[in-house]
Amino acid sequence: MMCNASLITMFFLSGLNEAKNHQFTLFSLTLLCYCVIWLVNICLIVTIILDKSLHEPMYILLCTLCMNGLYGTVGFYPKFLWDLLSPVHVISYSGCLLQALVMYSFACSDLSILAVMAYDRYVAICRPLEYHAVMSKQSLIKFVCFSWLTPFCIIALNIFLTSRLKLCSPCIARLFCVNWIIVQLACYPAETIVNNIVASMTIIIYVFHGLFIVWSYISLIKMCIHSIENRSKFMQTCVPHLLSLFIFLVAILFDIMSMRFGLKYLSQNLQNFVAIEFLIIPPIMNPLIYGFKLLLSRCK
Repeated sequence: MMCNASLITMFFLSGLNEAKNHQFTLFSLTLLCYCVIWLVNICLIVTIILDKSLHEPMYILLCTLCMNGLYGTVGFYPKFLWDLLSPVHVISYSGCLLQALVMYSFACSDLSILAVMAYDRYVAICRPLEYHAVMSKQSLIKFVCFSWLTPFCIIALNIFLTSRLKLCSPCIARLFCVNWIIVQLACYPAETIVNNIVASMTIIIYVFHGLFIVWSYISLIKMCIHSIENRSKFMQTCVPHLLSLFIFLVAILFDIMSMRFGLKYLSQNLQNFVAIEFLIIPPIMNPLIYGFKLLLSRCK
């Protein structure tokens, strides 16, 4: 057993052990999925940038959501594709921490962006006369910076606390690096108290994000019940957002269940899919949902 973190220069990822006979099939499907993610997100980003009529807060936030999706998938897919063609699945110590930072700052940023989008729809429908003052260019820049920088700093703090731990094992039973699992490899559990406190605070912060989104949509639904015009606005702009939110929350819930409770009764392959669902479905479905909405609005 290794008792010093400095001795661990590599981590071994064992999530692909049961898929060795299907590696080339998985490689082809994963490469196709990654190409689709880039295609649909880039198409929507370019459309929003080039069409001046879409230079509105809602679409700028959507553009931010798509960019964040590309950022998050870059942290997983290239390394995963390499592992599918490699007989040994390893990652450097620093590379592992960097991957955890990218993937979980992406997930937290997604929730922050969805919260800002919910606030944008709340102001647009419930306080229409104040909309342009509240969602001004300066305010939008602040919201976007908040959605990207705050999650990055919070997750970076979690990763920094992990980097100070002495680890006793280089084995990670996942397809990718997960901060919570790295913390569990600590030689001395007493050293992880600060990690657990900060991790709990991080979870609480993003639970409040979720509660804010729920509150904003409850307010919107109450407002829209009594107005045909507001009902129409809700259907056009909020339903796609609700679909994106539902897809994201289901994906994250499965990942948390897989990470915290193990789900050992599931096969390794199914556990793998549950773990990476938030890197497959939201990055593909978000641009498709909003792209379909844009297509419908242009046809009208």
